Amino acid sequence: MNYSFLDFMALIGSVGLFLYGMKVMSEGLQKAAGDRLRNILSVMTRNRFSGLLTGIAITAIIQSSSASTVMVVSFVNAGLMTLAQSMAVIFGANVGTTFTAWIIALLGFKMDTSVFILPLIACSVPLLFCNTGRKKSIGEFLIGFSLLFMGLNMISVYVPDLQSNPEMFAFLEHYASMGYASVLLFLFVGMVLTAVIQSSAATFAIVLIMCTKGWISFDLACAVVLGSNIGTTITPLLASLSGNIAAKRTAMGHLLFNLFGLLWTLVVFYPFVRLNVGITEALGQGNPDEMFSFVNNLEATDPQTYNAYVGETLPASHPILAQVAKMQFSVSFGLSMFHTVFNLVNVMIMIWLTGVYVKIVEKIMPAKNKEDGEFQLRFISAGLLSASELNIAQAEKEMVVYAQRVRRMVTILETFAHTDSKTEDYSRLYSRLEKYEDISDRMQLEISNYLRRCSEGRLSNEAKSHVVAMLNIASEIESIADCCYRSAKILVRKSEQSIEFDNIIIENIDSMFSDVKEAIDNMIRLLANIEHVREADIVKSYNKEREINNLRNQLRTGNVKNINNHVYEFQAGNFYMDIINDLEKMG
Repeated sequence: MNYSFLDFMALIGSVGLFLYGMKVMSEGLQKAAGDRLRNILSVMTRNRFSGLLTGIAITAIIQSSSASTVMVVSFVNAGLMTLAQSMAVIFGANVGTTFTAWIIALLGFKMDTSVFILPLIACSVPLLFCNTGRKKSIGEFLIGFSLLFMGLNMISVYVPDLQSNPEMFAFLEHYASMGYASVLLFLFVGMVLTAVIQSSAATFAIVLIMCTKGWISFDLACAVVLGSNIGTTITPLLASLSGNIAAKRTAMGHLLFNLFGLLWTLVVFYPFVRLNVGITEALGQGNPDEMFSFVNNLEATDPQTYNAYVGETLPASHPILAQVAKMQFSVSFGLSMFHTVFNLVNVMIMIWLTGVYVKIVEKIMPAKNKEDGEFQLRFISAGLLSASELNIAQAEKEMVVYAQRVRRMVTILETFAHTDSKTEDYSRLYSRLEKYEDISDRMQLEISNYLRRCSEGRLSNEAKSHVVAMLNIASEIESIADCCYRSAKILVRKSEQSIEFDNIIIENIDSMFSDVKEAIDNMIRLLANIEHVREADIVKSYNKEREINNLRNQLRTGNVKNINNHVYEFQAGNFYMDIINDLEKMG
C-alpha cells in the first residue's frame, strides 16, 4: 500500500471541507429556519422518548450515526435544539447505527451518499440567485449539507486503505492470548481504527476478515466493535470545533454516553459476550465461537489446505468454503447482536439520566463567560401549550431573564467604550455584542410568538390586556439591545477614522451610562414583581427617565459650545452625540 505526502495533505483538505460544510450548513439553518424548524424539532423532541425515537429513525434512514450526530450538533449550534433535547436524539442515534450493522450482516449493503451529493448541489445553486432571503438561506443550508457529506466521503477515500489490506493487522494475532489484557488492547485497536477510517461499518468489515482468517476469537472481535463505539465519536467532535459551546457540549455528551457504556460493559465483558452467543444460538444462527477454533484446528491438522484457504486459492466448490461461509454469517450475526444489545442496554440505563448527563457535560465544559450562555429559553418552550393563564406566568419569568441579558449587554458596551481598539479585547468584546444582539432578536421573536399563541387560548379580558402589554415590553427590551449594538458600531467607526474622545466626553458618557444602568435595574425589579408593582417604584423609574432626558439636553447644549470653542473636533462631537442619543433611548 503506497501512501504519499500528497495523500496525507488531501486527507487534511478533506477534513477542512467537512468543517467548512458544517459551518455553512449551520449558518444556513439559522437564517432559513426562523422559528418553524425549531417548532417541528421541539415537537419531535418534546420528551426524552420522542427524541430517542427521532434519533433512531434518522440514523436508520441515513445509515450513519456520525452524520446524524453531526446534524444534531449543527442544530444545537444554530440554537434550534437544547442540549437536553440533543442528548436524547444522540442516544437514539447509537441504537439506530446498529441498523447499518444488520444490513451489512444480512445483506452486505450500505447506502452510497455520494450518489445524491452532486445532484443536491445542482438543485441548490439556483436557490442562491433567488430574490427572497429565505430561499437563498435554504440553498446555503443544502450546499453546506452536501459539502459536509462530500468531506466525509473524501476522508474515507484518502485515509490509508486498511480495509483492503487486512494483512496489516496480522501481527495482532500474537497478542490475542493475553486474557483480559487482549480485550483492552483490541478495544483500543477498534477505537483508533474507527477514528482513522471514520466508519464503524468499515471496522465491522475488517473484524469479520480477521475472524475469518482465524487471527482473533469472537470475544476479541466484540472488543473491537466496542472500541468502534468510542472511535465513531471523533466525527461529531470534529464538527463541533467550528461550533459554539453548546455544540461542543453536545459532541462531548455523545462521547460520554459511549464511555459510560464502555465502563459497565468491561465490568461484565465475558458474561455479556456469552449472553450474545447464547442469543445467536437460540435464534438458530450457530455458535460464533466456532469460527476461531475451526480455522486454528485446520491450520494444525491440514496446513496445506489452510494456506490455500488463507491465500484464497481454494476452488469455489471446496466443502471447507461452504462451512466457512456458514460460520462467517454466524460471526457477523453475533457481532451485530452484540452491538445491538450493548446499545439497547446502554440506552435503557442512560435515558433516565439525561438531566444528569447535561449537568456533567456543563461541568466538564463550562462557558468561558458564564453570563453569555447560548440562545436557550429557560421557562418557555415551543412545544404544545395548555392552561394559557399559567403560561403567561412562565412568559413573565422569561421576560426577566431577557431583561437581565440585555442589562449585561449594556455593561459590555460600557467596557467596550473604554477599551483600546488595538487590543484583542476590543475585537472580543465587539463579537460578544454582536452575539448578544443576535440572541436578543431571537429571544424577542420566541417570547412574542409564545405570547401570541397564549392569546389564542381562552383568556380573560384582563389576561389579554396583560399579553398586549408584555408584547410591548418585549419590543422595548429588544430596542435597548438594538441601541447597544448601534452604539458599538459607532465606536468602531470612530476607531476606523482615528478619532479620539477627550476626558470631557468620556466623563459625560460615563455619567449617562450610570443613569441608564440604574434605569434598567429599576425596570428589572418591576418585571420581577410585575403582578404586585408598587406605585413608588413606577414613580422612581419615571423620574429617572426625566433625569436622563434632562442630562441628554444639557450634554447636547454643551457639545455645541465645545465644538464652537474648538475644545474637540467636530467629528468627535458627532460620534459623541450619536452615542448619547442612543443611551437616552435606552433610558
